[in-house]
Amino acid sequence: MPKFVYAFAEGNKDLKDLLGGKGANLAEMHNLGLPVPPGFTITTDACRAYLHAGEEPAGLREQVDAHLAALEKRMARRLGQPDDPLLVSVRSGAAFSMPGMMDTVLNIGLTDASVAGLAAQADDERFAWDSYRRLVQMFGKTVLGVDGDLFEERLEAAKHAKGAATDVDLDADDLRALVGEFQDLVAEHAGVAFPQDPRTQLDMAVRAVFASWNGERARLYRRQERIPDDLGTAVNIVAMVFGNLGPDSGTGVAFTRDPATGQPGVYGDYLANAQGEDVVAGIRNTVPLAALEELDKTSYDRLLDIMRILEDHYRDLCDIEFTIERGTLWMLQTRVGKRTAEAAFRIAAQLADQGLIDADEALCRVTGAQLAQLMFPRFAAIGEDGADGPTAIARGIPASPGAAVGRAVFDQATAVAWAARGEHVILVRRETNPDDLAGMVAADGILTSRGGKTSHAAVVARGMGKTCVCGAEDLDVDPRARRCTAPGGITVAEGDVISVDGMTGRVYAGAAPVVPPPVVDYFEGRITADDDTDGLVAAVARILGHADRRRRLRVRANADTGPDAQRARRFGAEGIGLLRTEHMFLGERRKYVERLVLADSDDGRAAALDALLPLQRQDFAEVLEAMDGLPVTIRLIDPPLHEFLPDLTDLSVRVAVAEALGDPVGEERELLDAVRRLHEQNPMLGLRGVRLGLVIPGLFAMQIRAVAEAAVARIRAGGDPRPEIMVPLVGALRELELVGDEARTVFAEVSAESGTEVAFPVGTMIELPRAALTAGRIAETAEFFSFGTNDLTQTTWGFSRDDVEASFFTEYLDAGIFRVSPFETLDRDGVGRLVALAAAEGRETRPGLALGVCGEHGGDPESVRFFHDTGLDYVSCSPFRLPVARLEAGRAAVLGTPDGAGSSGSGGDTR
Repeated sequence: MPKFVYAFAEGNKDLKDLLGGKGANLAEMHNLGLPVPPGFTITTDACRAYLHAGEEPAGLREQVDAHLAALEKRMARRLGQPDDPLLVSVRSGAAFSMPGMMDTVLNIGLTDASVAGLAAQADDERFAWDSYRRLVQMFGKTVLGVDGDLFEERLEAAKHAKGAATDVDLDADDLRALVGEFQDLVAEHAGVAFPQDPRTQLDMAVRAVFASWNGERARLYRRQERIPDDLGTAVNIVAMVFGNLGPDSGTGVAFTRDPATGQPGVYGDYLANAQGEDVVAGIRNTVPLAALEELDKTSYDRLLDIMRILEDHYRDLCDIEFTIERGTLWMLQTRVGKRTAEAAFRIAAQLADQGLIDADEALCRVTGAQLAQLMFPRFAAIGEDGADGPTAIARGIPASPGAAVGRAVFDQATAVAWAARGEHVILVRRETNPDDLAGMVAADGILTSRGGKTSHAAVVARGMGKTCVCGAEDLDVDPRARRCTAPGGITVAEGDVISVDGMTGRVYAGAAPVVPPPVVDYFEGRITADDDTDGLVAAVARILGHADRRRRLRVRANADTGPDAQRARRFGAEGIGLLRTEHMFLGERRKYVERLVLADSDDGRAAALDALLPLQRQDFAEVLEAMDGLPVTIRLIDPPLHEFLPDLTDLSVRVAVAEALGDPVGEERELLDAVRRLHEQNPMLGLRGVRLGLVIPGLFAMQIRAVAEAAVARIRAGGDPRPEIMVPLVGALRELELVGDEARTVFAEVSAESGTEVAFPVGTMIELPRAALTAGRIAETAEFFSFGTNDLTQTTWGFSRDDVEASFFTEYLDAGIFRVSPFETLDRDGVGRLVALAAAEGRETRPGLALGVCGEHGGDPESVRFFHDTGLDYVSCSPFRLPVARLEAGRAAVLGTPDGAGSSGSGGDTR
């Protein structure tokens, strides 16, 4: 029979796939001798079996019976025992941290019969009824599906009737009455009475946690964080310890370093006379963790000792949940903490300095996505009085850095709807809860009036890289009226623009100006790592430098102009992987394309090409100068010619109107006839790419000559030009042979005319399935392959990207057909297989064949790892994404080694 239940003594931190992160780390803390309440873990195997069959797997109940009996024996009382009840928590815990996305129920075992026993045991009647109130509320919402707002409304009404500011001000009688009201709500809205059998409570809670794996918010979070759907969650059943026993009790969350900045110190939140959910929910504002030293120095000192032990043991930032029960400290959870991008780089460098990790592991502790976040703009300096910009209206806790500007919205549904129509929005709430996740994903930033750095809003925002300010207490947020009010009577209504600064915690009315962040200034060469005062730029420079030393993949840029090429070189480009010549035919040059299309004779066509030649030559000369000594892959014109001509409908209307008015239409009539002649129903699959070069005589020859003549001029200037000619949309060997012959003829002509020998590689873009499937034959002529993964994705899937992304991609993502858009991250099973096949067969024909990729996937972190594994020589991406590609290429090299750093996952929980 499979083993579905593990005691803490049987587990360890390396079993998180089986025990979930929470269960594995509880076991690890138990093994370290830290104060962990007794308990046991139901495995993810049991969850998957339950979700597959719709019922508990055989043997699970018996194993839970055995472990529960052992727990009862150790605690010397039974679950729900009337005179002295054992109470337990039932908590979810997946392999990957999913804060608040699945369900938890505390105080399981309390009933009408045992609440008096708990009061006697604790000598505190108020505590007992508060615990029972919490159980009925959490059980009703989580297990029985009763709307949580109904409970909150009754709680608020009770506080209002009492004149109480918080629930702590309610006495035992008030809470006893609330329990009755809550039980009535359960009966009315769930259709069943609140269960009075403790074991029934436990079984129902376990099943609810299993089911929460497939809850809407959990599925949305997994899709956002790219967590697989088939992992399941473990369930942890742990003896309750109580932080709501009075002022000498409490609960808190601690971080071994600041998760927002990475700076060492004492960071976290503490809340006296409370249970853990109060801190995470942000319903009551906490005090800084350092304040615990004055409240309970013994527990505070012990906590600091444990924090040091855990950080040294895990060799990373640790996120710790704890409870103090009448002066006794208990550890409820630890995990490798989520952190901002800024903190990730600083912490990786700090831990390397401390000798806890080496340079390879420091590299694996950060990601390209985090580096991209550091390159987003920040707010410019703004005066407090608004003299230098918008007016500051509030200040809260800077929970997740960044600069977010958008329209204020006050519920998650509005955030989703407005974002879907292209609006930038800031989600404003008193506090967030897991049901707000969709709105948090849609929003550019999150602002709450309650909670601290460990609240739900803060933890989730940091994980997603969203700007967040929490605990802006001066704001009176009224979700029903869809507005918030700041000191001085300043009102922000729904739709008003506000700015949220996740670095300072300030909130501004209106749009605040933004400036480039220091990391971009570093890449641009405006500052050096030595100019850095807070360690961030130095950490980025250090880790990226190590990535450059470790990577095998070269990194090129997609650039079409001299200035673009210069910027790419500053950002670390080792050449240009895609120069799109069609961008050189826009603007004033469009008229020459029109003349080429309208030419009705060889002489007319030659005149149009002659006019374009010097313009193209100058274009190439600028880029070759900027990239002197580095390869420049120049793609011959690719799009259909009609894209350079007027719109068919607009031109038809102009001609019709002119004819109706009797105006002359000679030239426009010729242009209209040409546009109609070239018009295609599906131009992506029509006359474009190599087909265009073969049908329009002299077009490719003109471009190749411009390249060769620009190279000659560069050589004469003492330079080292290295152009490569890339032929687009090749599907058959003969197509490439014809263009290759034409290129060699042009090279010979230019060499003879100039007296300077020029000959450059001619290769092709693999962007059609047929090209990938016949790559072995195409390599007989091609001197290099560059995979155009944008079009290869379109032609493999049969998608027109411009159409499908707006029409049905959302439904495909929701249905799980896509885990992520195949235009964002390479489809390994389909498109990736074609890439791997073409690479292998191409090199079988031509050993040493140069292989690269120039689609947008060249800057996507997950795709870069695939290209490394497939053996490509380089990736090419936009200049701004070059640092990301460099970093991910280095990480791929380290992670691809048998003992690759980070393979243990010690730093993996930093989404």
